[in-house]
Order: sequence, then C-alpha cells, then structure tokens
Amino acid sequence: MNPNSDTILGLGFFVFSQKNGFIVDFVFRNYIILVRFYTLIKSLFLMKKIVLFVFVSALFLSCSKKENKVENVERAFYYWKSNTSFDDVSIEKINKLQVQKIYVKFFEVDYNETMGNFPYEKNRPREYEFRRLDSLAIVPTIFIKNEIFQYNTEKSLDKLADNIVFLIDKYHKDYSDKNIFEYSEIQIDCDWTKSTKEKYFYLLKKIKELSNKEISCTLRLYPYKYPDIMGVPPVDKAMLMCYNLIKPLSSKDKNSILDISELESYLNERRSYPMHLDVVLPVFYWTQWYENNRFSGLVNLNSSDIAGFTKPVKPLWYEVTKDSTYQYDTFFKKGDQIKCEEVSAETISKAISIIKKNVELDANTTISLFHLDDSTFKKYSNEEISSFYSSFSK
Repeated sequence: MNPNSDTILGLGFFVFSQKNGFIVDFVFRNYIILVRFYTLIKSLFLMKKIVLFVFVSALFLSCSKKENKVENVERAFYYWKSNTSFDDVSIEKINKLQVQKIYVKFFEVDYNETMGNFPYEKNRPREYEFRRLDSLAIVPTIFIKNEIFQYNTEKSLDKLADNIVFLIDKYHKDYSDKNIFEYSEIQIDCDWTKSTKEKYFYLLKKIKELSNKEISCTLRLYPYKYPDIMGVPPVDKAMLMCYNLIKPLSSKDKNSILDISELESYLNERRSYPMHLDVVLPVFYWTQWYENNRFSGLVNLNSSDIAGFTKPVKPLWYEVTKDSTYQYDTFFKKGDQIKCEEVSAETISKAISIIKKNVELDANTTISLFHLDDSTFKKYSNEEISSFYSSFSK
C-alpha cells in the first residue's frame, strides 16, 4: 500500500466520522488491528521461509560433507623391506583380511658422480614367495630420490626410464614360471618439489611410454592441496599419503608419523583432485634415540620393546633407566632419551573420518596400509585392521 492511498483513505474516514462518529471510530480501530495482524502474519511467514531455507541448506551441506562412501574397497598393503620374506603368520593374516594387492618395493634410485643414476636396496622377491601370494596382484614400486633431478637432463632421464622399465621386466622374465608374477601397474614413489616437478613429470611420461603399463605415483598432502604450485603428475592415478606430515626432528611434542591437527590443516575442506585417488594409511612405528640430548638415530622399536628398560616421562617420551642392549646391536645407556612414535587404532579411525569428509574418492578405491610387517599384526587386532578398510564404506 503506497502513501497516496493511505492519505485518501484517511481523509475518507475523517469526513465520514463527522456523521457517524461511534461507528467510524469502531471500524477504524479494527482496521488498524487487522493491518497490524496481517503485517505480523506476513513477517512470521517470511521468517518461517528463511528458517526453513537455512535449515535445508545446513542439512544439505551437512549431508554432502558426510556422504563420501567407497562402494568397493580394494584392500592393499605396502611391503618395504629390503628382503622379501613372508612368514606363515603373515600369509595367514593376509588371506584372512582378504587383501587383494601388495605394493612391493623393488629398488630405489640414487645418483653419484661416478655411477650416475644407479639402483640400490634391490629387493628381488623369490619365486617361492610369489607362489605363496598367487591370489594377490603385485605392483612393482620404485622409490626415486628427489635429489637426482638436479643432476639429470632430459637425455639422461630417458636412459633412467629405460633402465627402470628394463630392470622390472628382467625380474619378471627371470622366473621360470612367468604366470606367478604378472603386473599391469608400476608405481613411482618420489617426494618431488616445485623446482624438480618438470623433470620428474618428464620421467613419469617416459616410463609410461616405454612400459605400456598403468602408471601410478605417490602424492603427499602438500601437492594435493596446492596443485597450482606443485603441478599434477602425468599418471593414471595417485596414492594419497596421509602421514609423515612433519619432519621427524622438527617437533618434539608431535607425532611425526600422524598428527591429527596437522592432517586437518591439509584436509580442511572438500576438494576434488583431477585424477583418481587411492589412499594409504600408516601402521608402522619408529623410535628416535637421543644421547646427552643429541639425536643418535632412528631405531626400529615400539613401546612394548622398550618397556623393560625405560620409564615414561611425558607423552611420546621415555627415559632409559638402566644400561641395556637390544638385539645384540643397539646399546642404550642410563639417562638416554627415547621418543617412541606409533599410531593407535583410534588415531587411524579419526584420520579416516577426516579423509572421508574432505577427499573426493571414487566408487572403486584402493585403501592401503604401510607397511606389511609381523609387528603390524602384533600391535593391531584382525578386527582393527579390517576396520581400517571397511570404514571407508560406512
């Protein structure tokens, strides 16, 4: 209703009221009440629509944040030891957990002035071992040190790609029974940087071209979050590494293998990456050893291993209470400090929840655990390990 109509209506009431004062006054008062009532109803209706809109929007955003289930989880492990040897217990556990794939580190690549690019830490799985894993897909996995790229040209990278493909194929051809080791995928593990990405991506393209295999690579959370800075690797798919977010010696208070607050700093909103992503979670441990407050090295011990000669002093930290020798080759002195980093099943479950909410995963996704070791089955129960896989489908 505009001001002019209000004015005319008011004058009409004034004239009419001179003759019918009581009636006009009654009608006018009720008219005002009706107008105010109508305005109130209209405001309430508008408010109701706003509240409903906000509620529906919040519900939609909440659902979209939670609904990221993987329909088909392919269960996998990494095997990172230098000597492949699967004991009976490991084989039994793998079968019981219905593991379908193992990423086996075949060798690592480094560089020196004398040899140029060279393979080391070779791990040629024995034919007997492969026969025990005949129901599993084997993925040859190669670790490449990022430092090599500062010494290489495209020409030398061509040669490196050829050598990598040749050595993997040689392992395959050396077996008397070729059917025990068939592979359709090669994975490259490298912590590339902004300055090395061009050469690294060039190498990936050459490996793909020469092998005619599906090529995957590992993907740390920094390049995942900042693809505009770090680039997107030219591969068929990537394995998102949800651990090792902190340098081992950079923080004395945080677990450098997996810290939930650090994970949340990278996975703080829903993102989609321009290629298929698989996921790998940590089930390993390591221990930092300090003598006279100086770092002495990493030792492969967990909290159970050191319980007999240490006492806890604060979260993650232990103090050696008596001179002790562990497995004949590691000597601890009284007063030494040990930082034991391992990941609880509860922490892994929290990490899975964060990943599901913030990483776009396809209906068919490989979920892998790093790495396969007899200690893995001592620390976690079958039910816990199985839940690390199945939680992605819930």
